[in-house]
Amino acid sequence: MSASRPQTGPVTSADGLAQPARRQAMQVIILGLTLAVLDTSLVNLALPDIARLLNSDSARSIWVVNAYQLATLIVLLPLAALGERMGYRRVYLVGIALFSVASLAAMLAASMPALIAARALQGLGAAGVMAVNAALVRLIYPRAQLGQGMAINSLVVATASMAGPSVAAAILSVASWPWLFAMNLPLGLYIWRLGRRALPANPPSEHDGPRFSLIDVLLNGAMFTLIFLGGSHLGVGAAARAGGDMSGGWLLLAGLAVGAVYLRRQWHRAAPLFPVDLLRIPVFALSMGSSVGAFCAQMLGFLALPFLLLEAQGRSHMEAGLLITAWPLATALVAPLAGRLIGRYPDGLLGGIGMAVFASGLLSLGLLPAQPADWNIVWRMALCGAGFALFQSPNNHTIVTSAPLHRSGAASGMLGTARLTGQTLGAVVLAAIFALRPGHDGSAESLALLLAAGFAAAAGVCSSLRVRA
Repeated sequence: MSASRPQTGPVTSADGLAQPARRQAMQVIILGLTLAVLDTSLVNLALPDIARLLNSDSARSIWVVNAYQLATLIVLLPLAALGERMGYRRVYLVGIALFSVASLAAMLAASMPALIAARALQGLGAAGVMAVNAALVRLIYPRAQLGQGMAINSLVVATASMAGPSVAAAILSVASWPWLFAMNLPLGLYIWRLGRRALPANPPSEHDGPRFSLIDVLLNGAMFTLIFLGGSHLGVGAAARAGGDMSGGWLLLAGLAVGAVYLRRQWHRAAPLFPVDLLRIPVFALSMGSSVGAFCAQMLGFLALPFLLLEAQGRSHMEAGLLITAWPLATALVAPLAGRLIGRYPDGLLGGIGMAVFASGLLSLGLLPAQPADWNIVWRMALCGAGFALFQSPNNHTIVTSAPLHRSGAASGMLGTARLTGQTLGAVVLAAIFALRPGHDGSAESLALLLAAGFAAAAGVCSSLRVRA
């Protein structure tokens, strides 16, 4: 029998929660996921002020962002596996509690090392939310309406990912940087209290939960850490060092070597920590490849566009912000439509069409004239947002539903892992482009957008192959 222990909270039936329990549970999911994803980019705009006020340099201040992302990435899969054994509800609630306490520590940090440590703790808490949120959505919604639940989940991730700079700008216009973390405290307490009552317990299962050792957890962390550090090191400074420093390459090779040992240990297990059992399912593997490519393209475009609009075209922050808003606005409009289309048409077909639209939008942005009119930018941004929304919900639906119910936690953890891997890859590629073409005359930004279109097209091919699979 399952190793999960009895839990309080609503008991999930064979077909989700009834109303109003479903509405309350989704409120917890939406708010918790918003905070976890928003804080990924919330502090980016404040990094210069943070470095100056804490008497630190810009290079060290980057770790205010990196510590959060890396901590989240290395514990996503262990926490997803823990959710399968002890309950998704428990992992989610502990995650949001740790996230809130760490936010208070970040708010009170008086030095750069203290802030970086607090951000790493925040990342660990955020991982507890991200690792199991999709698995909880699968328990909350009836099977026939799961597409709507995944559409809401995807909409929250997409809009929160792009809302960070706008929210930060609004807060920093009236307060100093510690207040970026202040909103997490009351919201985190509210989410925790409501979640204790509203989130469902894992259903009884005849399958044993994943069994993993401390060695597996350490190997998982070492693999992602070395690959993250190696990729970042190569991307940021490869061109500047002209090949004279290969430390980034050695870190990357070490990460791949650790990964080979780690995956060999996982290969023949029934419920492995790194879900190679799910990657043997062709539809699941293609969906993961689509997700990594799509989020890489999204991050490349999202990071390159401010430089293109501000530096190359000389627009104001207000003008650039309003123009970029067309992207998340189109996502918000199309995501509910994508949710309703799930089940009527193959997910792979919807995802392929979505990535084709996304790639077209990125390609048209990369081919913008030197001084385009506002409307000429807006429709391109809208294409990107609409295409990504049409892709993400069906793709996430396939990832979650192609896994057996007792492996929902592993599938949920892989959702977050694919997103963070793709976003990290996109940031590394952009850093390498900027190192090779340091002048912000528009050429580097255009190249980044064209490469992003290529990643989106590759994601579209993977998605379309799922129709046959």
